[in-house]
Amino acid sequence: METSALRARSLRWRFYLEVGLGSVGLVLFGLTLVWKDWIEIVFRVDPDAGNGAAEYLVCFVLLALAAGSWWLARTEWRSVRQRAAEPKSWMG
Repeated sequence: METSALRARSLRWRFYLEVGLGSVGLVLFGLTLVWKDWIEIVFRVDPDAGNGAAEYLVCFVLLALAAGSWWLARTEWRSVRQRAAEPKSWMG
């Protein structure tokens, strides 16, 4: 119980940013797979003249963003967990 409370307090803002970016990237990845025209509607450009190549590129970039962000968040989580598990010395 004490370890989980310590872990929750020790997580830095970077962990939450990485989880948030990964989640947004995954949602946009799913949106791009289901509805490819959202990019052209939101940004009012058609860089690939309708053939879908730019949408697939954006789709894979968003998937890489999500995976990379979650990997960094996992690394942060594990470092906090490791610090919480280390024995504390009475001398400092």
